Amino acid sequence: MKISYQTFKMIIAVPIAVLIAEWLELNHPGSAGIIAVLCIQSTRKQSFLIAWHRLSAGLLSIVFAYFIFEYLGYHPWTVGLLLLLFIPVAHLLKIAPGIVTSLVVLFHFYGARSVNGAIIINEIAIMAIGIGVALILNLYMPSLDRKLTKLKNDIEANYQLMFRDFSAYLKGEKREIPTRHFTELKTQLYDAEEWVQKNIENTFSRNAYRQQQYFSMRKVQLDSLEQMLRLIQPLEVTVEQSHKIADLFTDLADAIYPNNAVLYHLDQVQWLKGYFAKDQLPKSRQEFEIRAHLFQLLYEIEHYLKIKNRAVTEKCA
Repeated sequence: MKISYQTFKMIIAVPIAVLIAEWLELNHPGSAGIIAVLCIQSTRKQSFLIAWHRLSAGLLSIVFAYFIFEYLGYHPWTVGLLLLLFIPVAHLLKIAPGIVTSLVVLFHFYGARSVNGAIIINEIAIMAIGIGVALILNLYMPSLDRKLTKLKNDIEANYQLMFRDFSAYLKGEKREIPTRHFTELKTQLYDAEEWVQKNIENTFSRNAYRQQQYFSMRKVQLDSLEQMLRLIQPLEVTVEQSHKIADLFTDLADAIYPNNAVLYHLDQVQWLKGYFAKDQLPKSRQEFEIRAHLFQLLYEIEHYLKIKNRAVTEKCA
């Protein structure tokens, strides 16, 4: 069974936190391990955020515990009253993720039947150790560059396959267009969004934001690709114009890579528009409908290329 990196850090965090708490001779040293596990997160940003939530909520719970337990007594109903007051305040202050940590602290006071200086110092130390150990372990995160590069290559490969399928279909070489590549693209782009967000929260680097821009471009282009698919699928008969667009799709497949300029292909689209406009009128209703779909297809290809051109231009700016 493969252990994830996050799980591995939890396994390391618990004994280290407990060991430090025992070395300092704190009460409830095991709680330091529990808090450390609760603070282990998948990204650096989440780790710092959850650390703030848990520390803030823990300190706030000490204040509530002092006034309610010391003035109203240590009873199950006072625990309920404390939570009734504390939880809404935690939500109001946007530190609700720290409520679980606060419960650990509150029940230590409840078990000791006292909220005094020594116990307060003990609980603050327990929280500091658990949170601190988790933060230190979360400072190192494995690089996601290899994962994102593979996703990028897989996405570009599927775009190429889609364009080659479009070309073959428009030439009459295929009787249908396989949709599995389109389905894979949707899944890959969804995965890429999650991984690139993790990379941003881990590194905060310009390269991570450039990766986000790239995958965002591909996601917008996917909508355009879906429109192309809807326009091409009803075409059951090839005409001369469909062969010319098929050649364009072949060229697009060869130039799928993000840094390739698209002005040449935009010029091709304009030329084909002019060619269609000057061509002889359709001789039948069927040919008219086919050519109408093809003309719409040209506009969708142009839209696809402009998305890429805009992304390349912004990158160079």
